[in-house]
Amino acid sequence: MEIYDGEFIRELESIAKRVRRHSIRMIYQAGSGHPGGSLSGTDVMVALYFHIMKHDPKRPDWADRDRFVLSKGHAAPALYAVLAESGYFPVEELDTLRKMGSRLQGHPCMGKTPGIEMSTGSLGHGLAAGNGMALAAKLDRKLYRIYVLLGDGEMDVGETWEALMLASHYKLDNVTAYVDRNKLQLDGPTEKIMSLEPLADKWKAFGWHVIEINGHNMKEIIHATNEAKSIKGKPTVVICHTIKGKGVSFMEGTLNFHGKAPNDQEYQQAMKELAE
Repeated sequence: MEIYDGEFIRELESIAKRVRRHSIRMIYQAGSGHPGGSLSGTDVMVALYFHIMKHDPKRPDWADRDRFVLSKGHAAPALYAVLAESGYFPVEELDTLRKMGSRLQGHPCMGKTPGIEMSTGSLGHGLAAGNGMALAAKLDRKLYRIYVLLGDGEMDVGETWEALMLASHYKLDNVTAYVDRNKLQLDGPTEKIMSLEPLADKWKAFGWHVIEINGHNMKEIIHATNEAKSIKGKPTVVICHTIKGKGVSFMEGTLNFHGKAPNDQEYQQAMKELAE
């Protein structure tokens, strides 16, 4: 097991806080967007782009890069902020979110935005797309890995379960899926809309190696991903227990900000809470 000192972890946490500030500002300025799921998925994306993944912002099409697919495409603000902080495009461009002519659409668009591997937002497609990338890597004898972040609400979608079966059948051990398990979806708690539990047992039954972690703990995210890399002959899922709206007190654990921009007062309060 790798050992990570406090300074290294604090740096990742500082980047995550910066990404959350960007996300809130972008959504506020656009007057629309999805803050809740953007904030809950931030830590996984920061750990991937700033420590785990092999990628090069100067060469977004580098053939041997690792690939990240944001299946829950409505969390695009967090991904855009991570890409900007990584150097794929200027941080100042984040202020163009959802504006006419912007490269930063409401959902990720491949071919339009540097660093975006797959156009997503129609929930349930991300893991299937990631599987295709993983199969291509196997056929080409490439060593790059595929990372896919799914929302727990999109576990209601049948295509997700087809993708689970395919990844297991083809032994795609170069795929790691992360479930943003914040337990809230558009219309209410996941367990009231369509119960997912026992979620870990379901993934296991579909032939996946399963790890459960605190999805806001950088050490746990990194250790889980390192464990996933060591698993051979089957794909790995990391069920990340998270808080919707993480980092902003009045957004945490509530549906109110699933798809709503903060008003002036809420914006000021959120930015105060997310200050360094």
